[in-house]
Amino acid sequence: MARLEVAPLAMEAWARRRRRAGQLLERYPFASQLLQLYGALLDAQERAFLAALDERPAPATVARYVSERVAPAVAEATIAAGPAALSDAVLGQLLGGDVAGLVSAWLAGEQQAPVEQYLARAASSPVLEALGPAAAQACARQAGEGCPCCGGLPQVSYLTDASEALVSGPRMLECCRCGESWIHQRMTCAACGELSAGKLPIFTDPDRFPHLRADACETCRRYMITVDLRKEPAGVPVVDEMVALPLDLYAQERGFAKIVPNLMAIG
Repeated sequence: MARLEVAPLAMEAWARRRRRAGQLLERYPFASQLLQLYGALLDAQERAFLAALDERPAPATVARYVSERVAPAVAEATIAAGPAALSDAVLGQLLGGDVAGLVSAWLAGEQQAPVEQYLARAASSPVLEALGPAAAQACARQAGEGCPCCGGLPQVSYLTDASEALVSGPRMLECCRCGESWIHQRMTCAACGELSAGKLPIFTDPDRFPHLRADACETCRRYMITVDLRKEPAGVPVVDEMVALPLDLYAQERGFAKIVPNLMAIG
């Protein structure tokens, strides 16, 4: 698909994320630092996305491309808007670390320290999003049910309205690497496939977060945040998930680990 056809849709997607971050910033002051950093990152990521649409880096060169073309801008945004400890750590990685190696490890699904994952993920995600189906050639598939595009693990789930009356809308999962979404069976653990409702506790705080919940699994002890777009049509799952920190803490205090920490390494 030509750049001229893709760009208007792409621009609206980035605008929606930016607009939603502003809305949530007003509603949830406790997440102000996180959302301000995310807003700064969006500017760098949008530029990287549009550049990658034009330049179409070959999948085999993505790690080097990201480390050279995107990581410096991500570091600059982090230093401008992030907490001092994170800014110092990211600058240290940029100046003295193997950034291409960090990106390669993220694309391979390897375990990483939070700062390494943050830099690799924030810098690579807009490029993978721009590559679309070709992102599969730059990434390794991870164990379990993963993204049909790049094989990444699900970051967040969301519920939508059905197109027909009296029919429940689908449950969707969104990839932590390339941002692709796919349908997943309701009341089924996204990590291990557990089907028994009695083993799938749901944690909510309807007063503070009426459209958010944590879906956990007692079999694998994992959980993920679900965003109910039926209750909050303006929601953007990957953005709304960031303000679910109290639900994250509640689930973790009960011994559950997030399937994938979010962009800010929360979880």
